[in-house]
Amino acid sequence: MVNLEWYRTFKSVYKNGNFSAAAKELFISQPAVSQQISMLEAHVGYKLFNRKSKGVEPTEYAKLLNNLIIEALDRLENVENGFRAKAFNANRLISIGISKHLMSSLGSALVSKFEYIDFSFYDNDTLFELVNEKKLDFAVVTQQYDTFDTIQKKVGDIKQVIVGSPQIDAAPLKASIKFKDFAAIEHWLNDQKWYSHNAQIPHIKLFWLHVFNKKRPSMVPNYIIPSEYEMLEIISRNTGIGVVWDINAKKLLAENKIRMLWNSKQMPSTAVYVLSGKNDNLSTIFENIQVELKKVF
Repeated sequence: MVNLEWYRTFKSVYKNGNFSAAAKELFISQPAVSQQISMLEAHVGYKLFNRKSKGVEPTEYAKLLNNLIIEALDRLENVENGFRAKAFNANRLISIGISKHLMSSLGSALVSKFEYIDFSFYDNDTLFELVNEKKLDFAVVTQQYDTFDTIQKKVGDIKQVIVGSPQIDAAPLKASIKFKDFAAIEHWLNDQKWYSHNAQIPHIKLFWLHVFNKKRPSMVPNYIIPSEYEMLEIISRNTGIGVVWDINAKKLLAENKIRMLWNSKQMPSTAVYVLSGKNDNLSTIFENIQVELKKVF
């Protein structure tokens, strides 16, 4: 049976013209090199090297053998090195930045795919800076950045909607929405208990801007809960409403733990991107992250 290590050793001795140099290159002992060459000579039936005062000299048979195997051996080693690199990339620790409000719906989708992930929570601009400065491998962002040193790929769209507890009587709201009575809609919404993940109510303000064409909603949030996922869980067990990303509400809506109150056509969608620095060693992981996130949408 052919032993590929014999041919690796032969290649190194042929290239270096010296058993000691070959042993150093292959990280094995000189006697091991000598033994493997002797076994290869016995296998092919010809002497391959003649000893000289300094090193060895290939015989004509060695030159012929080198011509026959060198291309195939190089290809095999390239395949092996590529496989090792992919295996390393698949199991290495990767760092991913993401908004804490998207961690449960998007970040958790990556946990089952990769063995080691170091997650960080930041806003879009901070995430971009960290990736651009190569302090993070990847980031999930909702804003597009165009620079020479980064790569950005869209994985889906999310949208802000109003959801509420299942026991809320939403019939008056639904009727007002049907007749496009925005004054009545706003009046009903203002009378509810509101949840927000931030005291400055950025999601609510954005919804009001697009849907009611108003910069400042008149309501004051009853409860400030800094994680949108936790906020949704609490809404499902209590009474109240909130503006949330539809992707975060999807599971609880399917389980009837919360209800969709208003998915307004006036509210635009927001694109979600995966951001990475330009690094060939991370390209396979970058592609895998895109595939896994696209499954969520």
